[in-house]
Amino acid sequence: MKLLALDTSSMTATVALLDEDKVIGEYTLNHRKSHSEKLMPMIEEIVRSCELTPKDIDVFAVSLGPGSFTGLRIGIATIRAMAQALDKPVVGVPTLEALAFNLFQSTGFVCPIIDAQRDLVYTGVFQWVKGQMVEVVPQQVLHIDELMDRLQKETEAVYFVGDAIDKFSLILKERLGAQFQVPPKKFLIPSAASVGEIAKIKFEKGLVGDIAPIYMRKSAAEVQYDEKMKGRA
Repeated sequence: MKLLALDTSSMTATVALLDEDKVIGEYTLNHRKSHSEKLMPMIEEIVRSCELTPKDIDVFAVSLGPGSFTGLRIGIATIRAMAQALDKPVVGVPTLEALAFNLFQSTGFVCPIIDAQRDLVYTGVFQWVKGQMVEVVPQQVLHIDELMDRLQKETEAVYFVGDAIDKFSLILKERLGAQFQVPPKKFLIPSAASVGEIAKIKFEKGLVGDIAPIYMRKSAAEVQYDEKMKGRA
C-alpha cells in the first residue's frame, strides 16, 4: 500500500510518501507560509523522486488541525481533490496526534502545544503504553496556566512539541521545573511521515472519508465580529 500524506497546519509544509511499513520520502519546507504556491510542486517533486505517478497512490492522508485556518483549508482541499480525481480513499489525522507521534515510543508524557493566541494553546497529553499512543488529556483549547495546573499534578517528565514552546518557555520552566523537557528541534514541527503512520493505522481500521477541519475555536475575524456585535447590543 502506497500512501501520500501532508500537513499544512502551520508555517511548515510537509509531504511524505509511505510504502507499506517504510517512509520512502519526505519533503519539508519550514520557510514562510505560502502553501498555496508551494504545496503542489512539493507533491509533484516527491512523487517523481520516488519514481511513482499519482495513479500509484492507494491512500491519501491529511492533517485536519487545529492550526492555521488558511493552511488547513489549502491542505484539505488539495488532498480531497486528488483523492476524488483518482477515486481513492482519504484519511484525516488530528494535528495534535501527529505531533505527539513524532516522539514514537517515548517515555513520560508528550504534550503538543500550538499557539491559539491570547495565552491559549491547542493541546492534549499523550503517553505510549504497550506500543500504543494513548490520549491522557483530551485534545482541546486551554489557557496556558490551566494546562500547567494539570501537568503539575504529574510526576513524570513532560516532553513538549509544537510551535508555542518558544512563546511559553519561561512559564513552562518556572511551573514544571525538571519535568519540562524539549526534544531535538526536528521533532518539534509537523511531520507528514507521522501523519502517514497514523493514517495507515486508521485506514486498516476502516476509518476513512471524514476530513472536516478541526478548528477548536473561532477565527480572529469571527471573534472580532462577535465582540463588535455585543457592543451594539
